[in-house]
Amino acid sequence: MEMEMDEVMAGRAFEDEEDDHKREGTVWTATAHVITAVIGSGVLALGWSVAQLGWMMGPLTVVAFAWVTYYTANLLSDCHRSPHPTTGHRNHTYIDAVRACLGPQKVLICGVAQYSNLVGTLIGYTITSAISMMAIKRSDCFHENGHNSRCGVSGNLYVALFGVLEVILSQLPSLEKISWLSILAAIMSFAYSFIGLGLSIAMVICHGDIRGTLFGVKVGINDIPLTARTWNAFQALGNIAFAYTYALVLIEIQDTLKSSPPENKAMKRASLYGIGITAIFYFSIGSAGYAAFGNDAPGNMLTGFGFYEPFWLIDIANLFIVIHLVGAYQVFSQPVFAAWEMYLSSKWSQNSIVHSTYNVKLPLVPSTSFNFTLSKLISRTLLVIIVTLVAMTFPFFNAVNGLIGAIAFWPLQVYFPTTMYISQMKVKKGTQKWIFLKTLSVCCFFVSLIAVVGSVAGIVDSLKHATPFQTMY
Repeated sequence: MEMEMDEVMAGRAFEDEEDDHKREGTVWTATAHVITAVIGSGVLALGWSVAQLGWMMGPLTVVAFAWVTYYTANLLSDCHRSPHPTTGHRNHTYIDAVRACLGPQKVLICGVAQYSNLVGTLIGYTITSAISMMAIKRSDCFHENGHNSRCGVSGNLYVALFGVLEVILSQLPSLEKISWLSILAAIMSFAYSFIGLGLSIAMVICHGDIRGTLFGVKVGINDIPLTARTWNAFQALGNIAFAYTYALVLIEIQDTLKSSPPENKAMKRASLYGIGITAIFYFSIGSAGYAAFGNDAPGNMLTGFGFYEPFWLIDIANLFIVIHLVGAYQVFSQPVFAAWEMYLSSKWSQNSIVHSTYNVKLPLVPSTSFNFTLSKLISRTLLVIIVTLVAMTFPFFNAVNGLIGAIAFWPLQVYFPTTMYISQMKVKKGTQKWIFLKTLSVCCFFVSLIAVVGSVAGIVDSLKHATPFQTMY
């Protein structure tokens, strides 16, 4: 038995060296990727989301989504290798895992769901980063001219600036080679989360009571009709789901790990640390934000100007948001780039535009050079430009984030992981485990469905009050 295991491990090591590159990822680098991927712009809407659901359902919903995310992440971790979770062949991407576990007929559905949501997340991050950059300018304006001043700022310039930066960073190598960017982004996410939490707690202390109601925003208060109240509650589910966006990049993160210890075990530890830390943050920030503002909680905690002072701390928090989302953008964009470039490489195996590598020495760092292919330069730049233009057209923070989260949650976070796990681990139909997994999938489907309805209603309503490419905040 020992000799057989040695042979298996030797075979795995040979496969890992031969397939495309040697992997050096650890539990801690994977945890950094997880935190970077999960703690994103969604944290800023948690106070508003809890306000739509109230003290009874709001915090409970945040915890429930955390549990579902962690549970299905563990199922998905066992599908990184097939047909066995520790000794099978690597599946480098989410789609590879679907193909190996469920067959090619499900690949198209998964591909559309995964990559449309990856691109949707990039759009959401672009919008959020631009709003945070504008919030810095508006915060300074309010500080100088008073809180009632009109401090309108055009969003297009900041969307374009973020897009230019991402065009440059998009030429970086694969996800494994930018662990430093994920670590920096993870630090930033902790920093602005702590600032938001601290400001909320300080506000609760200042006004001396915990605000909010058992069932959230009330109908008729501040002219909120029943339909709007209902759509907002549905949209809140999408926003919380968006805050836990993770499964669509889990396999790609797991593919960066060393072969020893087994990747599925290491990834489960990374998910436990990453999602556990995230859940604590989300519960604390959502609850503190609601306690501070009650049913008037702004849609974006740090840019909705529930806080005006200290203005310099608001500026720092928003700067941290931008830095974090610059890194998170790359975590979510690299799988899109990799899939597209793999397709081009197989389609035109002899084309010089796709395969010829050019080397340019950087003027400020002569010892460092920049390697690229023309197809990589053009295709990555084009994708970032398209994302930037869409962000200018639909700059609605809560509604867009809610729609992205709602669409991604059931198919990518629940349906495919549970279905792949049943196939991979040969869970028999009718057993207790099979019934539980199927029930979980059905319940989450209906949650996603009502969240989609609420988010679409929010976008339709927002379009009545906005002019594309001329957005002012």
